[in-house]
Amino acid sequence: MPDHPHVPPLGFHATGSAPIRVATGPSRSRKIVSWNLLRRTGAAVADIIALIEQENPDLLLMQEATRDIAALRERVGGVYAWAPLPGRIHGPAIWSRRPWTTPPTVIALPSGALFDRVCQVLNLGDFGIANVHLSHGQMLNRRQLRCLERNLPPRAAVLGDYNIVGPALLPGFRDVGPRRPTHSMVDVLPLRLDRCLVRGLVCHEPAVLPRGASDHRPIVVHLTPAPEEVRRPGRTVKGMVAAVGRLRRAGGRAAHAP
Repeated sequence: MPDHPHVPPLGFHATGSAPIRVATGPSRSRKIVSWNLLRRTGAAVADIIALIEQENPDLLLMQEATRDIAALRERVGGVYAWAPLPGRIHGPAIWSRRPWTTPPTVIALPSGALFDRVCQVLNLGDFGIANVHLSHGQMLNRRQLRCLERNLPPRAAVLGDYNIVGPALLPGFRDVGPRRPTHSMVDVLPLRLDRCLVRGLVCHEPAVLPRGASDHRPIVVHLTPAPEEVRRPGRTVKGMVAAVGRLRRAGGRAAHAP
């Protein structure tokens, strides 16, 4: 994929948008950016470098990355992993400013009618990150999420291009990403396709960044492991419901006691 020098990198100066500031929370907080590059005709290496220099993320997750994007390692340093879809020229890729203990694992997802899908799962130690580009079928992409969930640690985040309209319906996960549209279908219908779902994590400062050379806008989140006592809110709610039930039954027995 050749660079596109005629395209202003990301359009930050054209829109007048200020850079998103780095979170000032705990040291384990990580700033993560996700961007669908739009293979061949979209964002090139120069555009991605501009994004990295502007936002200074810990991790950059990319979808529709091609072989040429590996030049990031020589241009800005860090580590990089690419997982092309079977039989395709593109696939998900992850760039990290710091070395990882182990490279991302490639997980095969349920196949669609057109081609097979894979995703990347990176273990950061205190939580896991999944980089996804799901199918367009609204039942299939949700099935792909459920399949992926079985390969994630208790604390995890799933970021990328979901291609989902409406709620993701992934039990145990919360949708914490920015709520603004990230893509316009045929430049008319705005859709929020790029998302971040988390389990056992706290999200700070979610934002949609200005549109650049791609047809998708990048999203940015700051993720921190949640305290242990609130890591599984679903179980806490069930416990409260059970406690209320026990109190009601106890009250009923007391009312009928002689």
